Amino acid sequence: MGIILFCICLALAAPAQAQPPGKGPRPVLGLEEAVQTALRDNRLVKNASLEVSKSERLVSAARTRRWPTFEVLTFTDWWLNPQDQNILGGIPGVLPIPIPISTPSLGNITKNTQPNVIMSGFITQPLSQQYRIGLNISMHQIMVKIAQERLRAQRQKTVSDVKRLYYGILQNQSMLETVEESIRFFREMDRLEKRYLQEKVKLKSESLEIKAKLAQAEQQQVTLKNNLATQKEQLNDLMGRNILTEFVVNPVPEATALENDLEGARTRALKQRPEVREARLLTKQAEYDRWLKQAEYIPNISFSVSYSKSINLEPIPENMWFAGLMMNWEVWDWGRKRQELEAKTATLAQTRNTARETESQVLIDVNTKFRNLQASRSQLKAARASQVAAREKLKEETDKFKNDTALLKDVLQAQTELAKADSDYQKALSSFWTDKAEFEKATGEEK
Repeated sequence: MGIILFCICLALAAPAQAQPPGKGPRPVLGLEEAVQTALRDNRLVKNASLEVSKSERLVSAARTRRWPTFEVLTFTDWWLNPQDQNILGGIPGVLPIPIPISTPSLGNITKNTQPNVIMSGFITQPLSQQYRIGLNISMHQIMVKIAQERLRAQRQKTVSDVKRLYYGILQNQSMLETVEESIRFFREMDRLEKRYLQEKVKLKSESLEIKAKLAQAEQQQVTLKNNLATQKEQLNDLMGRNILTEFVVNPVPEATALENDLEGARTRALKQRPEVREARLLTKQAEYDRWLKQAEYIPNISFSVSYSKSINLEPIPENMWFAGLMMNWEVWDWGRKRQELEAKTATLAQTRNTARETESQVLIDVNTKFRNLQASRSQLKAARASQVAAREKLKEETDKFKNDTALLKDVLQAQTELAKADSDYQKALSSFWTDKAEFEKATGEEK
C-alpha cells in the first residue's frame, strides 16, 4: 500500500511539460509576438494595405485631370480618284472631316500622286470641367479613407483570430499535459495492479477499471494532439509563416478587472468601429457621386491651342495656328440624365439606411459581447472554486488511503475529478480571454 501511495504522489508531482528524450525544447511563442507577427506578415492584411496604396494612386491620377492635355495627331492618305476637286476642311480646329469643293478658283490639288500628310498638335485646358474634376478628386479621397477603414477592420479581425487560436492552443496544450499526466498515473497503477493481481491481493475488476481509464485517456490524448496540430497550423498561417513551424505557447495571466462601463463601450464602438466609419464614408461617397451626375448638366468648355502642318496639300497653308474656346454640350438627352440622377438619389438613401442599420447592429454586438464577458467571468470564478475543492478532496482521499480508510477506486475517482476540474478551469480561463478579446474588437479597440 505504501508503494501505491508513493506512485500516486510521484504521478501528481510529475512535471507538466516534460520533453521526450532526444528532442530539444520548442520555441516559446508569446501572445504579443504572435499578434505583431500577424499584423506584419498576414497576407490579407498586406492585401488590404496594398488596396490603400492603390486608392492613393488613383487620387493622384485624378488630380492630373486639372492640367492641360497634350495630343498629337498625324494623318496620311493618297488620292485615288482622278477627278478635279479641291479640299477645304479636314484640318483640326477648322472642320472635323475633309469636304470636297468643286471651285476652280482654289486650284487643282488632285493631280499630285504623292501622299498627303497632316500633322497636328493640341493643347487643351479644361475650364468648366474643373468643378466636376474637383468632385471626382474628393470622391477618390473618400475611397482612400474607405480602404483605410477596411484595412483597420482586417487588422482587428486578424488580431481577434490570433487571440482566439492562441487561447485555444493554450487550452488544448494544458488539457494535453493533464491527460499525459493521467496516462502516466494510470500506467503505473496498471503495472502495480498486475503485480498485486498475480499475488491475489487485489480484485481483477480494479485492474480492468484502470485499463479502461487508461484507454480513455490515450484516446483523448490522440484527439487533443490532432486538434492542437490543426490549431498551430492555422495560427502559423495567420502569422504568414510556414504552417509546420513548431512552437509552444505561454500561459495567460489570471483574469483582469472586468469591464463595467457599458455606455462608454457603446460610445467608443460608434466612434471607432471600422464598419460604422466605412458606412458613413460610403454615404459621403454616394453624395459625391450624385453631385457628379448633377455636374453633367454643365457644358464642357475648354481653352484650346492647336498647330497643324500639311504636306502636299497646296494651296492649303503649310503651317496653321489656332486658338480659341471649345464647347461640348449635349442639349437633348431624352431624359437620360434625369433618370440617372434619380437613381443616384435612391442609392444615397440606401447608404444612409445602411449606415443606420450598421450602427444598430454594432450596438447589439457590443451588448452581446459585454454579456458574454460577464458570464465568462462568473464561469471562471465557479471553475476556480471547483478546482480548489477537487484538489482538496484528492488530498483527503490520499490521506484516507494512506490510513487504510479509503479504497483505491476512491483515490482514482478523486484524481479524475481533479483532472476534470483543471480542464474546466483552463476552458473557463481561455473562454474569458477569448470573450475579452471579442469585446475589445466589438468596441473597435486595436490591441
